[in-house]
Amino acid sequence: MNNVDGQYLTILKNLVQNGTYRKGRNGGTYGMFGAQMRFNLSEGFPLLTTKRVHFKAVVVELLWFLRGDTNVKYLHDHGVTIWDEWADKDGLLGPIYGIQWRSWDAGYSHIDQISILIKNLRSDPYSRRHVVTAWNPAYIDDMALPPCHCMFQFYVANGRLSCHLYQRSADWFLGVPFNIASYALLTHLIAQEVGLQVGDFIHSFGDLHLYANHVEQAREQLSRAPLQLPLLQLPAPRGLFKAESGRIGLFEIEPAEIGLAYYKPHPAISAPVSK
Repeated sequence: MNNVDGQYLTILKNLVQNGTYRKGRNGGTYGMFGAQMRFNLSEGFPLLTTKRVHFKAVVVELLWFLRGDTNVKYLHDHGVTIWDEWADKDGLLGPIYGIQWRSWDAGYSHIDQISILIKNLRSDPYSRRHVVTAWNPAYIDDMALPPCHCMFQFYVANGRLSCHLYQRSADWFLGVPFNIASYALLTHLIAQEVGLQVGDFIHSFGDLHLYANHVEQAREQLSRAPLQLPLLQLPAPRGLFKAESGRIGLFEIEPAEIGLAYYKPHPAISAPVSK
């Protein structure tokens, strides 16, 4: 069993068998509070194999965040519709992830957290302040959807970059496989940008839950045997390590430049989205 599916399925099984039922704003869930998974990114890209995960959407959404965009037009231009249910008639979503990552409103200025992160990783890699947050209390009510994956921190040791994500709310069947892949990809992109190898991705959760109308789909996934993890394919660096130029090459990457090798998972399993 590969370690990615193994850890994910262990928690999925626990939710099915032991999750506490609660009725919430968008349906009943079987949940628990507090869990963690850890993946060594050098062992393969952590994309689940017990069901197909739409990797193209992972790539497009992450690059959209990194551009600081909050309108679904960019997603539509690349054939991705995952945010449509929350967008207004003009395609706007309010000050969600992209704005918080790239243009945090500090009142007197706007803070580009991603650019600062990269600058600091280059100049002071062993700092304990490599933190990015999307949870901005002043703007929560203006967001189409408050951030679920709300804070992450990077750590450098032995030439490797690791990432620790805290996720306050985790839709285990639909959302979490996507979130794992997104932050693993982010770690690869940032590591390449600053000239490091990848280390671990640590994923911590607050409220993790399985929607009641996903239980049968979960049972189907639990019946499947994990397969080989894929390998991530990234574009070659574009002179990205010339820190004195201030250039950040990952902001220039296009979705078609990122791919996978050897991804041969079990078929996708459909489940309704709870808005």
